[in-house]
Amino acid sequence: MITDIESATPALCRLHLGTELRQLRLAADLKSTQVVRRLIWSPSKLTRLETGENATVEPSDVIALCDMYGADGEKRALLTAYAAVTKTKKDWWQTAEYRPAISPTFRAYLGLEETAAAMHKYEAEFVPGLLQTEEYIRAIYQVAHEDRDPGQIDTHVAVRMARQDVLGRKELPLRFTAVINQSVLHREVGGSSVMRAQLEHIAEVASSLPVVRVQVVPFKSGAHAGMNGAFTILAFRDTDALKPIVYLENLGDAQVVRSTSDVDQYERVFTDLQADALGPKESLSLIREAIKEH
Repeated sequence: MITDIESATPALCRLHLGTELRQLRLAADLKSTQVVRRLIWSPSKLTRLETGENATVEPSDVIALCDMYGADGEKRALLTAYAAVTKTKKDWWQTAEYRPAISPTFRAYLGLEETAAAMHKYEAEFVPGLLQTEEYIRAIYQVAHEDRDPGQIDTHVAVRMARQDVLGRKELPLRFTAVINQSVLHREVGGSSVMRAQLEHIAEVASSLPVVRVQVVPFKSGAHAGMNGAFTILAFRDTDALKPIVYLENLGDAQVVRSTSDVDQYERVFTDLQADALGPKESLSLIREAIKEH
């Protein structure tokens, strides 16, 4: 349950609303097919409600479900309040400031990232986005997107910085485990001063935020399970309603992978990478050594 609904994000309200509605349905011993048949809804409508995938939720839909499930007055008030937030507030990535810089695929991913309980991230080429400094982000975009004007780059930088709020949110902060290749520590992005500040930032975040864990795969590990490329695994609190997903991104495309067999494979690879990597304390020592080099 969210303790401060007025300050909660729409994404979190949708997640909690979906979880509560699903629990009420199961307690009422109703199958989803029975519910949609009675309300004359499409099956996908109820699924999207229970998984928090709708951009907005109609309070009237919530009331109809509460009536069917026999929810008490307190529960009904809570769930309609969640729905009201989705109608009166926008997620930050849906605002006019950010929306032009975000593709539909990435908007869908941001909704998942905002509501995830845990993220497992492997990066081989650069610092994971949630740990990047503003100067480091700008240096990457100036090289990777030379065709874009400074205003567009500013917006992309702002998007990346806004995403980092998930690590410090009051309501259920994201548990973030990053495994990075040692080469990331030595690739001088933006010059020595930018790189030094970036590594200092990683060390600070890893030391001060209990929800953040950083491990480094050292060169001496040799060949390892992550050599096919970077990936992100997201896991959610209601594992029955929302299964873990994998997010893959490259220069021209991005995709969300939901297949259980594929997700299981990536989870095994991540476990192997953690075994190959140095522990958090040893990784922090390696990061501090790299700071001196820069």
